Amino acid sequence: MKPTSPADRLAQARTDDSTRRRRRVLAALDDLTRDGQPISVSAVARLAGVHRSLIYRHGGLHAAVAARAAQPPNNTNGPQVSRNSLLSDLANLTERNTRLAGHVARLEQRLSEALGQDAWRATGLGAPTDTDTLQRKIDHLDSATSSPNAKKTSRHPEPLTES
Repeated sequence: MKPTSPADRLAQARTDDSTRRRRRVLAALDDLTRDGQPISVSAVARLAGVHRSLIYRHGGLHAAVAARAAQPPNNTNGPQVSRNSLLSDLANLTERNTRLAGHVARLEQRLSEALGQDAWRATGLGAPTDTDTLQRKIDHLDSATSSPNAKKTSRHPEPLTES
């Protein structure tokens, strides 16, 4: 039975358009699967010529895309990689990257401290590096001046008095 009123014709046109779009989405999904291409909502929508929101709004279409994306690809001309193994690799590499970033930060800190110590010594502001030798020399000089055989000399001679 053909619609008679303009509202019925408009409703029928919308239904037909929706059916055509659904068929295009399912055909695009089949084409991507057959070609071994990565399946995502964006890829299916692009190939079908529809907006992504159409797929998200229709639960059946979204479920079909998600189910096909979870399946391993049909091509056997190379190593098979699942989405879960790629996600696992990504998580492992992210953790490794975090550990390496921490290691680099610790090495930078050690380098900064070492360069700071070198600069401190080079300016003469820091303590001498061989304080034990200097302390022994001071002790030796102190003992030499305080020994009974040491000649007593004064820096300031006593003033001469008239007798």
